[in-house]
This record gives sequence, C-alpha cells and structure tokens, in this order.
Amino acid sequence: MHIIYRENQEQREHETLSEEASFADESEGRARSTEPDILRNDYQRDRDKILHTKSFRRLSHKTQVFLAAEGDHFRTRLTHTLEVSQIARTIARALGLNEDLTEAIALGHDLGHTPFGHTGEEALSMCIARHRGVRIDGSEGNLLYRHNEQSLRVVEVIENGGKGLNLTPEVRDGIICHTGSLRAETYEGRIVATADRIAYVNHDIDDAIRAGVLRESDLPASTHEVLGPDHSSRIQTLVLDMVETSAARDDIALSEGVWDAMSELRRFLFDRVYMAPVVMAEVRKAMHLIGDLFDYYVEHIDEVPQEYRAISDGDDLRAVTDYVAGMTDRFAKSLYQDLFVPQSLHR
Repeated sequence: MHIIYRENQEQREHETLSEEASFADESEGRARSTEPDILRNDYQRDRDKILHTKSFRRLSHKTQVFLAAEGDHFRTRLTHTLEVSQIARTIARALGLNEDLTEAIALGHDLGHTPFGHTGEEALSMCIARHRGVRIDGSEGNLLYRHNEQSLRVVEVIENGGKGLNLTPEVRDGIICHTGSLRAETYEGRIVATADRIAYVNHDIDDAIRAGVLRESDLPASTHEVLGPDHSSRIQTLVLDMVETSAARDDIALSEGVWDAMSELRRFLFDRVYMAPVVMAEVRKAMHLIGDLFDYYVEHIDEVPQEYRAISDGDDLRAVTDYVAGMTDRFAKSLYQDLFVPQSLHR
C-alpha cells in the first residue's frame, strides 16, 4: 500500500484523461490564493467544500415536484442532485473527462434552489417584481429570480459567513451555465447541464407514476420507441447516446432523434404532471405562502437574520430574497404557521 499524493493524482490525470479534459493543475486559479492540499487536487477540494455547506444539507428538505407528497420515496432536491452527479460522472468517465470537476459542478448546481421547487423560483420572481414595481408574466425567460444565479451567489457570497467558498472558476462556470441558454466553457460543465435534464425528465416521470398521476402506458408511444419502455431503459439509452454522439462530434451532445424524444417527454411532463390539478392545488398554496413570507420580512427587515443583511449591501430585497430562498419547505411552513396562523389553530 502506498500514498497517492495530489501531485501523483495530477500526473495521473495527464496520463489517463482525454486531451479535451479539464486538468486540475491547469485550473485558472482561485480568487483568493490558498496553499495546495497534500492529498486532494483543486476540483476535489471544491467538491468537498460544497458537500460541507449548510446549503447542500438543506437540499434534503427541498421539494422536487410533488409539494405535499405522501411517502418516503419521492425525490427531493438532494436526491435529484445525487442522480445528476451519478449520470454526469458516468458520461465524463466514458469520455475520458474529469470526474472530479464534473462531480463538483453537479453537487453545486442547485444550491440556490428555493423551497417548493420551481414554484418557489416563480413566486420569488413575482415578489421581487411587485416590490420593484416591475411587471412580469412569470414565464421562464422573464424571471427576476433564477436558481442558477442564486447557486453561484451561494458559493461566492452567502456561504462561509459571507466569504463564499473560493471555488475554482471552472466549477463556478459550470454552476451558472447548467441551465438556460448559457453554455459552459468546459466539457464537464456541459455534461452536467444535459445530465440535469436527463435526470429530472426521468425521475419526474417515475415520481408521477408513484403518485398515481401517470401510468407508464400514458407516455407518448414515439418516446417509447426511441428511448425504451421503462425508466431504466430510458436512462441507459440517453447516457449511451450522449457518450457516443459526443465522442463522434468532439463536443457534448445528444443525437437529434434522442434529443427530440427527451424534449417531447419534457413537454408531456408540463402538460400532464407539472400542470396537473393535484400539483397545481399545492402550487397555489406555495405561491401564497412564499408571497406572504416575503412581504412580511420586507416590512420587518430587522427580523431577517443578520448574516443575510450583512451581505446585502443595504438592499433589503436582496436580504429577504437570500433568506427566503435558502429556506427548506418545512421551515417555510413552520414560519408561516408561527407568523400567520393563530396559536389556537395550531395542531
């Protein structure tokens, strides 16, 4: 048995990874210089920093889709993150890219997600717009709060008492570019962006079936033909297609037919799951809850924890946004009950 020091690992990367990989010893460096770790390279350190944050721990109590799910087997934002990491690492490994960088980006990509899933993201956008006197329609391209931007703010500013985590630029780029029209500079970051979609499209179907909202047979026949007849087959098809297509194109991509099939499933989910009556009933409650909490803390800014006010640069809306965005579902519900429900009605 022998010790593999950081330098040995960095040398091994150059010996075993593809020339297109992001090498840890070629990182652009951190904003604040630090002494190299004895055992871990820079991307491994970033992964570990993210794992030890309060924001990462809170993901276990943040909703993915089903806001009032009964049962222990529905996804949370944390289990979604772990599924993204697993899928992304499999793809990175098969392509000879950097697993450590891929994992760090995947674990950090949703740190800025709100309570109550994307409903919370829309609710916060509406709150910010109302208090700024701006009109928005709530569409994805018109949001004033975007979770990828907040994820970056978490690692750059909010964590570590306002100092941030001092992550490498490659990890921060992958976090901000994991959604929307932004495209990561590294192949590893691009992998996470697509792995994120592969993960949520498939596990949201799985959860919808578990909740009784869908049956497997309800899915479009065309997607069954292209991607396979069940959850496991779909993921295997998507991952293998992404590996083979990326290798052929020297870029990160799915083949056109497989991408179109996944996109069709995403549209199907919006029509049949995300807008389903059982989901929308809880969405309305969550929108109301977040709106009331946001308004309350704007009016009572002194009750926002000092750690958020200290990093807001005097912007009360920024402080309230950071505070509410970081809440878990159950903490937000508990606060709402304490603030707005008479004690005599508490159970």
